[in-house]
Amino acid sequence: MNWQLFEANFESFVGVNLWTMLFAWANLLIVYLFLRKLLFNPVKKMIDTRQGEIDGLYQDAQESKDKANELLSEYEEKISHAGEECEELLRTAQRKAQLREEEIIKDANAQAARVVKRAQEEVELEKKRAINEVKNEVSQMALDIAGAVIERDIKPADHEAFIDDFIKNIGDGQ
Repeated sequence: MNWQLFEANFESFVGVNLWTMLFAWANLLIVYLFLRKLLFNPVKKMIDTRQGEIDGLYQDAQESKDKANELLSEYEEKISHAGEECEELLRTAQRKAQLREEEIIKDANAQAARVVKRAQEEVELEKKRAINEVKNEVSQMALDIAGAVIERDIKPADHEAFIDDFIKNIGDGQ
């Protein structure tokens, strides 16, 4: 009996029952629709959204790369022009330095000329002073000599006339 019971249980377990199969298919369809509604569609939306974000990131990255290449070409162009600008600045600075050098030399020459002129004027003044001192000494000596020769007092008008005459004679004798 055991064996028959086992066989009956086995046959009912392994056997194909049409209503059970239809019920299993209906359950599977319900679970599929339920999962599709609650799981597949939200997951698909999430994947589509994430894919859109990724595509946006790739597009932004490509735009950034294009912009970086554009900036790189601009900077390379600026660097090539920077050498030319540097040379131009150097030429301008050299020209300014030459002009300043010429101006300094001109000022120094003008100052030297003023110093020489002033020195010449001072020499001329000293020469005149020396001549006047010599004239005064000579006139004093002439008065002393004349006073000794004449042995009398000379009036101031006679004294000046005598000095002028003596100076003229000394000037003519040279």
